[in-house]
Amino acid sequence: MTGTRHTDPLAALTAAGVSVWLDDLSRELLAGGELDKLIADKHVVGITTNPTIFASALADGERYAPQLRELAASGADVDDAVFAITTADVREACQVLRHVHDETGGVDGRVSIEVDPRLAEDTAATISEALKIPATPEGLPAITSAIGAGLSVNVTLIFSLERYRDVVDAYLTGLETAGLAGLDLSAIHSVASFFVSRVDTEVDARLDAIGTPPALAARGRAAVANARLAHQVHEQTLDTERWRRLAGSGARPQRPLWASTGVKNPAYPDTMYVSELVAPGTVNTMPGSTLAAFADHGSVPGDSMIGTYSAARAHFEALAELGIDYEDVTSTLERDGLGKFAASWDELGHTVSAELHAADGHR
Repeated sequence: MTGTRHTDPLAALTAAGVSVWLDDLSRELLAGGELDKLIADKHVVGITTNPTIFASALADGERYAPQLRELAASGADVDDAVFAITTADVREACQVLRHVHDETGGVDGRVSIEVDPRLAEDTAATISEALKIPATPEGLPAITSAIGAGLSVNVTLIFSLERYRDVVDAYLTGLETAGLAGLDLSAIHSVASFFVSRVDTEVDARLDAIGTPPALAARGRAAVANARLAHQVHEQTLDTERWRRLAGSGARPQRPLWASTGVKNPAYPDTMYVSELVAPGTVNTMPGSTLAAFADHGSVPGDSMIGTYSAARAHFEALAELGIDYEDVTSTLERDGLGKFAASWDELGHTVSAELHAADGHR
């Protein structure tokens, strides 16, 4: 889809109703004032982060050393140290974004990090942490419970339309529970993080394995098609009587958040997962490189969802005829995604453990 170049593409994206979030967080970003600049100059209004990002920040920066020495001196174990370090950064980022939170009535100005992925199949433990909840079957009751208690959550690791529908239902059920408890529904916010680029990575690998001209010609289109059909689910939800009742009581929509929007295949345009997914009332969280690329040469085609749903469905029908099993693709991605999150959490733990020992040795 072609678009129009703007002198400030991120301003145009914001004007189109897309909230620009940054998929990155570090103490260097905070202490160096870079986050303030991104908010002021690049229209960033929220942040997502994860254990991999924190592990990289710890390994590359010296700004964590004083806190690590304090934690080592106090005898903190690795899990307590991880919690202390990550929440300190999240808390400071929230303070930097506080004016955005106030100006948007709490819609933006948010920072999210997932719960310990080791709890992804433990409903009760996930409920107890209730930060950024993975969309596993066990996570669904945690979503309902957290929303029902009036908490705002980011539901992450969504790949399939079926799972997204489950997430939407869990959110609405949570709102209904909160309403029955007399809570202010307008104070409850949620985003549903629908992962994008990994779908193309998985589908393209399967198409390459098939190797026929029609298969090779179908590469690079599944991720956007999948996200567009997810947006159709979102629109359909807002057109139900169930939602209208909740909205009449002050409830806010659960916004689709396009995650994993950095392009993995260098043959594809580096802004495709931004330009192709423009719609009001959505969020796009971008790694720093994608944010910079879009700021430099991004284009905003207006609402890039309009009139695309039929073509998106047709693309998946064509993929099925080629032998691509959608359910197997998305279940594989969910399973692998949980594995990567758990591995990242372990990596963070190992990094913190090493830094704690180093800090203890320097006391």
